[in-house]
Amino acid sequence: MAAPRFPFTDLREFLAALEKAGELHRVTVPVDPTLEISEIVTRTVRAKGPALLFERPTRGDMPVAINLFGSDRRMAMALGVTDFDEIGARIGELAKPELPQGFSGIMDGLGKVMQLKSVPPKKVKSAPCQEVVLKGPDVDLNLLPGLVTWPDDGGIFHNYGLTHTKHPETGKRNLGLYRLQQHSRNTLGMHWQIHKDSTAHHAVAERLGQRLPVAIAIGSDPIVSYAATAPLPSDIDEYLFAGFLRGERVELVDCLTVPLQVPAQAQIVLEGYVEPGERHAEGPFGDHTGFYTPVEQFPVLHVEAMTMRRDPVYHSIITSKPPQEDGPIGRATERIFLPLIKILVPDIVDYHMPEPGVFHNCLVVAINKRFPKHAQKVMNAIWGAHLLSLTKLIVVVDDDCDPRDLNEVAFRAFGNVDYAHDLVVTQGPVDHLDHASYQQFWGGKAGVDATRKLPSEGYHRGWPAEAVMSPDVVDKVTKRWKEYGL
Repeated sequence: MAAPRFPFTDLREFLAALEKAGELHRVTVPVDPTLEISEIVTRTVRAKGPALLFERPTRGDMPVAINLFGSDRRMAMALGVTDFDEIGARIGELAKPELPQGFSGIMDGLGKVMQLKSVPPKKVKSAPCQEVVLKGPDVDLNLLPGLVTWPDDGGIFHNYGLTHTKHPETGKRNLGLYRLQQHSRNTLGMHWQIHKDSTAHHAVAERLGQRLPVAIAIGSDPIVSYAATAPLPSDIDEYLFAGFLRGERVELVDCLTVPLQVPAQAQIVLEGYVEPGERHAEGPFGDHTGFYTPVEQFPVLHVEAMTMRRDPVYHSIITSKPPQEDGPIGRATERIFLPLIKILVPDIVDYHMPEPGVFHNCLVVAINKRFPKHAQKVMNAIWGAHLLSLTKLIVVVDDDCDPRDLNEVAFRAFGNVDYAHDLVVTQGPVDHLDHASYQQFWGGKAGVDATRKLPSEGYHRGWPAEAVMSPDVVDKVTKRWKEYGL
C-alpha cells in the first residue's frame, strides 16, 4: 500500500491515518508508564509491530502515543512519501545548481535553497495548543504521563519534547530534541549535549547573565517532529526545512509567557526560563546506546506556563539497544541527506549508518576509487564534516559493494584488508553520550580501507579477480530451476 501523498498537519490526523492503514493498535486496558509501557513497546518494535496508543495510562491525564515512527513504512507515511530517497532527490535537484563546493559553501547555499524553495512559517493569533492554559501554581507536570523506561533511570523522562530556544544576541531560532527529566511538578532537567545549538544559546545567555527563555512542544505533527531530529547546521531554520518537506507553511503561535513561537497544532506546550548558573543532577538514563548514561549536572527549566488542547495526546519514544523506534528515523535521515554528503565529498557513491552502530558510531561508505589512498582521503573528509565528525568507525568499500548489505561489507572488511597498511587510527570528538571513550567528548577513531589495493599504494602482488559465475550459466540455471525439483 502506497503512503499518503499529503502532509499531516496534526498528530491526531496522523494517528487516524495510521489506524486506517492498519498501523495503529489501541491498548484499552490500564498500563503503568513506569517500566510497563517500555517493555510493551520494546517487544512490539522487535516484533515489527504497529504504533501504539495507550488510552488509559495509570499516571497522567491523557493517552500516550508511541512507536509512531517504528517502521520504514510509518516513517515514510509521516513524511508523505513512498520512499525516503524521494526527498533526497528533491534536495539534490535543488542543490546542484545552487551550491558551491566546500562545507561552509554547501550549508550557506542550502540555506538559500530553503529560503527560495520553501515557504516560511505562518504566524497565527490563536491556536489549538492554547485551548487550556495553566500558569504559576497551577502548572503540574504530573498531568503528563511521562515514562520511566528502565529500572535504574533517575526518574520520569519526557522523551519527545521539541525544545525551542533562540540565540540571545542574534535571535536565531533553534528547534531540537532533547530528553527532559522531571525534577518536580514545575522543573525539568535540560539534557543539552555539548555539540548542540541550544547549548551554545545557553552559554551566551550565561555569559550575559541572562535567563534563557525555553518553550517545549509535545505532540507536534510528524514532519515538525522529524525536523527537530534532523542534523541541520545552525544556519538552517528547522521550520524552513519542515516547510520544504511539507510543501506548505507550518503554523506557529506566540507563546504566552516567553518570547518564542511554537507549533500551533501541538498537543502540549511548556514555557519557562533557565536561570544562569543553575544546575541540577540529571540521570542516569537508559539511552539509545543501550547503556545508562551517568549522572551529570545540567541546566534546569522552571516551567511558568503549561498550555494544551482540551483532549491532548502525549507523544513519547523509547530509547535503548537497537532495534528501537529511532532506527527508521535514522534511516530516513541517511537517505534524505545523501545528496548533500555526495556534494561535500563527490567521491562518495553511497553510504550507510548501520543501526547497531547507533548513528554516530559507524559509517560504511562506498566510493569510486581513482587514486592511491583515496579511501583515507574520504575518511578524513568525513571526520571534518559537521556531526559526521563524531563517527568512530568508517569502513570504505568499492562502489560495487552495497553499503547496506552488511554481509558483503563484512566480507570486504574482513578479507580485503592488511591491517598493517589499511587501518587508520586517530583521535577526535565523539558523541556526548559515548561511554567507551576513556574521557568524555573525545576518543579514538578507526578507518578501515576495504577497497581493492593499487600498485601505486604499494600492493605489487596483483589484486585477484573475484570468483563469480558466468552470466550465461546463471541465466541457464535460472530458467531450468523448476526442472531440478529443488
